Amino acid sequence: MFASIYSMQGGISPSATFIAATGGTVTESGDYKIHTFNSSGTFSVTAIGDDNVLDYLVIAGGGGGAGNAGGGGGAGGYRSSWNNEASGGGGSSETGLTASIQDYTVTIGAGGAGASAGNNDGVAGANSVFGSITSIGGGKGGNPSTGSALDGGSGGGARKTSSVGSGTTNQGFDGGEGTSTNGNGGGGGAGGVGGNGSGANGGDGGAGVTSTISASSISRASGGGGGEATGSGGTAPAGGGGNGGTNGAGTAGTANTGGGGGGGGATASAFAGGAGGSGIVIIRYKYK
Repeated sequence: MFASIYSMQGGISPSATFIAATGGTVTESGDYKIHTFNSSGTFSVTAIGDDNVLDYLVIAGGGGGAGNAGGGGGAGGYRSSWNNEASGGGGSSETGLTASIQDYTVTIGAGGAGASAGNNDGVAGANSVFGSITSIGGGKGGNPSTGSALDGGSGGGARKTSSVGSGTTNQGFDGGEGTSTNGNGGGGGAGGVGGNGSGANGGDGGAGVTSTISASSISRASGGGGGEATGSGGTAPAGGGGNGGTNGAGTAGTANTGGGGGGGGATASAFAGGAGGSGIVIIRYKYK
């Protein structure tokens, strides 16, 4: 009798049950537990309850920037079921996973290597995985040799007038366009298209997306800035992307953000591109 009256008044019944799980770094926020994976591992559900929703943020590794006035790397693919924080910000159609008692594989995608100095390619980022959820690695930036940027979670920025890399639907955006005078495109981000080059200046990286799944407001998965020819490298907005090189190498994306690497500059030499940042997986559920 007491339990039913308590429940009718909006309280939690003493007989309520909840998820129990292990894996990653575990923190708490109110009635929720948060498991953060900065490296690959296993998320093990040992008990299920009345509320069996596992909310997630899964970000892949960012793409590497190209060398010698190269395009910026695209951000790693961004998938989230928490608080409408999917790629593009707001209006997420993704829903949390229904927990079952089992081990879930968690794979953290590595950031793609930046191009070595010269007319060289960077490397695309690697996928991140949580159970059935896969985010696609960011595309590499375009370079002076092959020209082509790669598609990815977010696409790489173009070199000169070659094609931009395309983003993956609901994971990220396209890279920016380059110019005939080597102002090269910024990599796409999870929250916006990479900036176009302007004259001999590199385009800015695409915007990231801000999430509160970890109980702090953190922006991740921005694109890398494009490299310059005789101007300025593009900058990366908040979200872990690397700046394009200005008479220097492109900056690396920040670890565990999925940020794209910056393209290398070319004013005095054929500088290297920056590496993409590694990905991250965060899982959140009600535990009391």
